[in-house]
Amino acid sequence: MLSVFQNWSRSALWIGFFVIIAAAWWMMFMMAMDMDLDLLGRPGEMGKRMQMMDPRMPMYMPMANFGPLFGMWAAMMAAMMLPTLIPTMRAYTDLMRSANGTTGGLLGVLLAYFVVWVGFAALITAIQLALLFGGVIDMLGVAKSPYVAGILLIVVGGFQFTRAKEVCHGICHSPSIYFLGHWNPSFVGGLRMGLGLGAFCVGCCWGFMVLGFVGGVMNLAWMGLATAFMILEKLPQIGHVVTRPMGAILIAGGIFVMVAPDLVYGG
Repeated sequence: MLSVFQNWSRSALWIGFFVIIAAAWWMMFMMAMDMDLDLLGRPGEMGKRMQMMDPRMPMYMPMANFGPLFGMWAAMMAAMMLPTLIPTMRAYTDLMRSANGTTGGLLGVLLAYFVVWVGFAALITAIQLALLFGGVIDMLGVAKSPYVAGILLIVVGGFQFTRAKEVCHGICHSPSIYFLGHWNPSFVGGLRMGLGLGAFCVGCCWGFMVLGFVGGVMNLAWMGLATAFMILEKLPQIGHVVTRPMGAILIAGGIFVMVAPDLVYGG
């Protein structure tokens, strides 16, 4: 009877997990529609007017206020980062059979992981507001200068070759090793493990969030591409293979954006 309940609870947890991911992407889609953006982040007439607004204008603008902007980033964290957690969840559920892992422990891991990324959402919200009021990005979160965009691409690409990326990616790529070194099957133990994994995951993937300022933070195609690559990075078979080639592609892209801005920005 206990085994049946455990299997049911794991199934319910997986279903709820995917429902949250779907809901987060739907929220992102609806926010993009509200700002009159298409899936590529291209603004319609209303979106173009919003893009040209000065955040210091004496009127309420959601994208220039911390609360609504933080809500957008929190939804984006759920939409983009929860799919990358699937290998970690699979590793933990394997340990539920071989090392007495519990559903409570898995819930603790998920909760703490999400808390870490929500904290990062607050940080990047503050960064976006600073860039917006500093005139570096527009109201839609897109860098105004091709040189800013190019530098961001080069910095994030260069990070792919660093020791910090290697260490953080190693933990994210092989979560079972982290679990075995910090194993505690209780809910509190899950919280502690989730905080650690979340911190390493932020260290591994922060650059792909920052690149939202290149393609547009509400460009669903751009952010979907970043999500797909972060998932690829965590796949056991190819995760270590794609990291540095992607860094080289980003660096080349950054150089191209700065050398030929007219081809990228259309004039």
